[in-house]
Amino acid sequence: MFKFTSSEVRDLIIAFIVISLCFGIANTGRDMNALVQILPMIMVGVGAGFILHELGHKFVSMKYGYWAEFKLWPQGLLFALVTSFFGFVFAAPGAVYTYANYMTDEINGKISVAGPIVNIILAIVFLVIAALVYRSAFTSEVALTVFFVCALGYSINSFLAVFNLLPIGNLDGSKVLRWNAGIWIITIAIAGIMTLASHTIGVENIVRMIIGF
Repeated sequence: MFKFTSSEVRDLIIAFIVISLCFGIANTGRDMNALVQILPMIMVGVGAGFILHELGHKFVSMKYGYWAEFKLWPQGLLFALVTSFFGFVFAAPGAVYTYANYMTDEINGKISVAGPIVNIILAIVFLVIAALVYRSAFTSEVALTVFFVCALGYSINSFLAVFNLLPIGNLDGSKVLRWNAGIWIITIAIAGIMTLASHTIGVENIVRMIIGF
């Protein structure tokens, strides 16, 4: 049964709000007017990316019969806020803790890779939607807004995927690499290429290449 505790819901909401704010600051610096304008758009990408990433871990954990619960990491939230002022977000606001007396590297790896895979899928979905509305964005304010939301959603989710797949500390990448190096290489390569493309080519140019515009 897929259940949430009241403290888990509270922690997810707090982490979602603070991480959204961090990505907003990272994208706008100290420009409060720009932050207010972009924050609702960022919250869609972060909301989908962060919440579903954690739910991916939780779902796979519970699929194997373990109890899993998201817990906030206050120090991680504070560090994320500090790094956001330097244009980068150390996105580690907390984690899904799986309670088990014993767990194989394989199961731990599958639970860990679930989150980044969710982000990769979401990034692709955002990119497809951006491509579908791009032509209409020149004549429709609604389509233009949807395009911007999806462009941010693609960038944020591809970044969340590659960041969490880094094989350092307690990030997902360490557990995935310990389980299966091949799967780790494939997933971080996909996420890395997607992230690099968003920062070098730009989402709009990626969309233009996709639709041949």
